[in-house]
Amino acid sequence: MLKKIILFSVFCVASLFANDKLNGAGASFPAPAYTAWAYMYEAETKNQVNYQSIGSGGGIKQVTGRVVDFGASDEPLEKNAITKDDLLQFPALVGSIVLAHNVKGVKDSELKLKNEVLADIFLGKITKWNDPKIAQDNPNIKLPNETINVVRRSDGSGTTFNFTSFLAGVSKEWQDGYGVGKAVEWPVGVAAKGNEGIAALVKQTPNSIGYLENAYALSNQLARTTLTTKSGKWVEPSDNNFKAAALQAKWSKDNDFYQMLVLQEGDNTYPIVAATFILLPAEKAKENKLVTAFFNWAFNKGDETIAKLGYVPLPSETKDLIREYWADKNISPTK
Repeated sequence: MLKKIILFSVFCVASLFANDKLNGAGASFPAPAYTAWAYMYEAETKNQVNYQSIGSGGGIKQVTGRVVDFGASDEPLEKNAITKDDLLQFPALVGSIVLAHNVKGVKDSELKLKNEVLADIFLGKITKWNDPKIAQDNPNIKLPNETINVVRRSDGSGTTFNFTSFLAGVSKEWQDGYGVGKAVEWPVGVAAKGNEGIAALVKQTPNSIGYLENAYALSNQLARTTLTTKSGKWVEPSDNNFKAAALQAKWSKDNDFYQMLVLQEGDNTYPIVAATFILLPAEKAKENKLVTAFFNWAFNKGDETIAKLGYVPLPSETKDLIREYWADKNISPTK
């Protein structure tokens, strides 16, 4: 099913001037979900939504330049940026950033990495898989005396924004040396474009590790690591642990739903969870009503589909708050 959806996405390239089609672009993080929704939406309504996975940076640039009907970003924009570029913003779903690895014989969730140890890997301070700091937490795994091949993003990425927010939160050295951003000066690693590129490179590179959205790890059958909660307890990359983080969100219409979800409190809260956002040109009321019609349909009928892909649907209360926001901005879907 997922392969059919991806093929649908590739071949449905529409003109920006077609009145019966919507065009969006941006984050690769939610692309499998948006593509699945678009596939189902067209089958039911005959209305087409084309989404290009070009990275959050590209999505922000295209919607700010009024090139597409909607942009998508995993980095939420703060109020000053929303006001400056005359945009609207609301969340569409929640996803998780997992660490996928390709270490022979090590199964999914079997490898344990403390958050600070993971930071040291991406700092280039831990370079071997059998380093004592890794080995002490994995006494039942035969770790190879091999170099850790770090894989990271090459493009401006909301996934990188959230992952570096996590690294900065667990490592002062990372915070002081590299900071947080859609693109940073990585100290180590081989670059790949998009979550798709990360998945492909990890899959083909022995002894590698890379960060990517959970849906891509699942669809590529990549092994994921167990991390630690904010308080230091082991936590597996599971649906319930992702949801535990999502439930910590405190959404508000007043700040256009700006919210970060990394390193939330809780004994079973996975530490790298993020919402992904839709950006609209505020002045394009007609087009915006078509966009909200699509997402309203997705909120009503698309939860089961994206849950199977590995995402976390928004709670019903959050969806209702988004609908109130649409009404406030006069962009509610046309009945």
